[in-house]
Amino acid sequence: MTEIQGPKHKKDLTRRKVVVTGAGAVAAVGVAGGLAAGAFAGETGKGRKNPTPKASGSSSEVCYTLTSETTEGPYYIDADKLRQDITEDKEGIPLTLSLRVIDSESCKPIVNAAVDIWHCDALGLYSGYESLSTGGGGGAPTDAPSGTPTGEPPTDAPSGAPSGGTGGGGVHEEPTDDKRYLRGTWKTDRQGRVTFKTVFPGWYRGRTVHIHTKVHVDGTWTDAGYEGGTTCHTGQFFLDEESVLLSATVEPYSTSTTERTTLTEDTIYDQSGTAGGLLKLKYNKKNIAKGVIGSITMGVDPDATNDGTGDSTQPSASASASVSETAS
Repeated sequence: MTEIQGPKHKKDLTRRKVVVTGAGAVAAVGVAGGLAAGAFAGETGKGRKNPTPKASGSSSEVCYTLTSETTEGPYYIDADKLRQDITEDKEGIPLTLSLRVIDSESCKPIVNAAVDIWHCDALGLYSGYESLSTGGGGGAPTDAPSGTPTGEPPTDAPSGAPSGGTGGGGVHEEPTDDKRYLRGTWKTDRQGRVTFKTVFPGWYRGRTVHIHTKVHVDGTWTDAGYEGGTTCHTGQFFLDEESVLLSATVEPYSTSTTERTTLTEDTIYDQSGTAGGLLKLKYNKKNIAKGVIGSITMGVDPDATNDGTGDSTQPSASASASVSETAS
């Protein structure tokens, strides 16, 4: 499927629902994002509408426009869990995601939006789809080279080639199990901020290390969760090569023998930095195992529908010609 970006049009309300886990979860969502308060200083990037940063009308904070829309991939599960800590029992380097959602035209925060994130675990497995491992589907490769992955592209497979099976492309797959680790949804606060706790994602053949995200607006928060509304942004977050190579020295990442696609050869990342979803990462370079903080400001068009399914989207202006996704 071609990498895509949606045009503006009237809101097309579609029903969606987030399942609340535990009593009082909806009442608690208003406190989300407190850890993100100082996470965005020095963030850089450029957007399609605003090549240079501009100051918000409500403060001296600088905001940026994130323009890149992508396919949602085959492993999105609607009606996800409403929670900030999505780790469950998965091993890996602790990762705190400090996100902010703003209107790309006005730079004003998007309040009460529902933000989804989901990604694979340290060894490339997606919850709900473990039988389609590793990420690209068709089972774990049996001919993968041994040793820790390097920054060099694989020489025996084309860039973006999946490991086989039916998990490739943007075609949605039905879940094959009831696990939901490393998936969650939470509500943006008055500053448009939301924070998640998870683990540094691993990799699988055909894709660079990444995290999926969706932003939903104009829905209703109820005792049952989040209903209705429009998906105004579907994108992916990316992690720089230095960080990924450091993570590969830490267990369980170091036990992976799967070929790794680098950031520069990935078929989805459009090489535009923050505008393309590249996270700003903070960690101790001498001990990344202690944890990583990743932050980014997402500039979205709240009046658009970008659901990542290809029904209402068009190729990204910032993407290279004819870019296609071959795995989730």
